[in-house]
Amino acid sequence: MAVASPVSPGQQISPHTSPLALWHLLSLDAPTIASLWIWFVASANHLRLPTISVVAMFLAVWMLYAADRLLDARFIGAITNGDLEARHYFHNRHRRAFLAGIMTASITLAILLPHLEAAAMHLYLILGGLLVGYFILIHATSNAHRLPKEIAVGLFFAAATFIPTVARRPDLRVSLLPLAILFAALCSLNCLFIFAWEHGTPPYSSHPAHVLTRLALNNLPPLTFGLIFLSAATSFFDHQAPWPIPCAIAASAASLLLLNRRRHQTARLTLRSLADLALTTPLLLLPFLRR
Repeated sequence: MAVASPVSPGQQISPHTSPLALWHLLSLDAPTIASLWIWFVASANHLRLPTISVVAMFLAVWMLYAADRLLDARFIGAITNGDLEARHYFHNRHRRAFLAGIMTASITLAILLPHLEAAAMHLYLILGGLLVGYFILIHATSNAHRLPKEIAVGLFFAAATFIPTVARRPDLRVSLLPLAILFAALCSLNCLFIFAWEHGTPPYSSHPAHVLTRLALNNLPPLTFGLIFLSAATSFFDHQAPWPIPCAIAASAASLLLLNRRRHQTARLTLRSLADLALTTPLLLLPFLRR
């Protein structure tokens, strides 16, 4: 059960907010993780991605997350705003700046896209079409049968992360598929832990959740231990897969478990920021990547 914050989410933001919290509030966390992992996956497979690919990924993910939080923030002042968090209040407070940033990022991304590889662009267009459809579904409808957001984020995030590598090396698609699935599971667990910390777990949570989400929330530690075990096994026994990737996944999953154990002693905004910091474990493996 997550601990309720003694103050409202909007009151968690102060002039003395830490750099870590600002990293989250400015929606820089997800694009940082995405950019780090696309570079890491490519490097672990002895590929050198052009800087433009990493920058384009950063901009695209930042735009998506900033727009998503701005759309959620439109409920501020409504009866249902109890579900909103500090990030939503921050985006609402600085709406004009974020809109200007999104416009600037859009123009920059439009300039960069023609310079990306055609194969990667083709895959991203397919993924983008699916993502736009899902984005509309979650913000414009209340379809109860849609794929849970926590699972969808994991799938989309993992697909976007592995596209630059498989576009350059199509022969790696089969060998990288298990790693992509493991990474998708990690991203979904990240979202599920955040959900649990912010809204509680059934039956203590009054926040509506998909049946699959409720099932996962009630089994977060076993699911995370399972991911750690599968990642470790892949690292040891799958000789086709580059071992740094499953190692980083296992380390990130273990970090989420440790954060979950410390959730009662950690401020809500800090805990949310640390959840994404837990996915920066590729940085620990940089010395083991071949140049």
